[in-house]
Amino acid sequence: MPHHARPHATPFGHLQGHGTHRAATAALPPETPAETTTRLRPVRERRTGRAIAVGVCAVLGIGLIGGALAGVWLAAAEPGEPAEPAGYTQAKDLWHNAPVDTLFPRTLAGPAAGPGGAARTWTRIVVAPDAACSPAVLAKGLLATLQPLGCERVLRATYTDATASSVITVGLVFTRAEAATQRTLGQGLTTRLGQDVPPALSGPGTVAARFGAQQRAGWWLNAPTDLPVVVTAVSGFADGRAVDAPQPADRAMTAGRTDATAQSGLGHEAKNITLRFEQLLRTAVAPPEKDKRKDAR
Repeated sequence: MPHHARPHATPFGHLQGHGTHRAATAALPPETPAETTTRLRPVRERRTGRAIAVGVCAVLGIGLIGGALAGVWLAAAEPGEPAEPAGYTQAKDLWHNAPVDTLFPRTLAGPAAGPGGAARTWTRIVVAPDAACSPAVLAKGLLATLQPLGCERVLRATYTDATASSVITVGLVFTRAEAATQRTLGQGLTTRLGQDVPPALSGPGTVAARFGAQQRAGWWLNAPTDLPVVVTAVSGFADGRAVDAPQPADRAMTAGRTDATAQSGLGHEAKNITLRFEQLLRTAVAPPEKDKRKDAR
């Protein structure tokens, strides 16, 4: 029996669906409601006396190490800020502890996510299995930035809007970055990466079947200061049309632009869906108080 075993997540299938949002939603097949990929460790038998001695030593050792680490974290934190945001450590393991429907909801509302404050609703159409950090799932510049921090795992899913006219791939990149590092990671990240556009995730048999590198139109990424995650998004047209130059969302959202990416709101969607996923991750590690009271019953 291996000392450290963990079953890998498997693909959740391509969700069939063309046409309207209602048709796409009705065609959703059953999925695993709770993805469980918990780390397993064997427990060995121990003699009582030895176990007590080891336990005492462990308590003393943990106390000393914990005190030293607390000092380091406090020193690294900026004045007036906590050494580590609440839920930060738990968030590092969400990629294998949280159900897939928690990380990538089947439907996602985006109030005021479109141009002029228009509402958006996105439906999930394909989910990829979790993957190691590599050029196949991450833009090269972002990969080079995150590898020194401990790039842990990449989760991706593709959504379509209510009219099935646009598609958008969302990426959740989990790292082992310390809280102090994470606070500075997102500063000017999009500008530093230039045209380092996230890869698209296509879905054969779905409206994202033709969503590839040439179809990427608007994109965005953000590294929230309170989560060890980088959230990426890249959007495109569902009809498979090629786009000459993908635009970062802030440029596509500039007033007065008349190009197709700006007019369609693909920049708005890319930026606002990253914000929605940041909120989802925060809720996953710190549920609202009413949910906590319900679970305690």
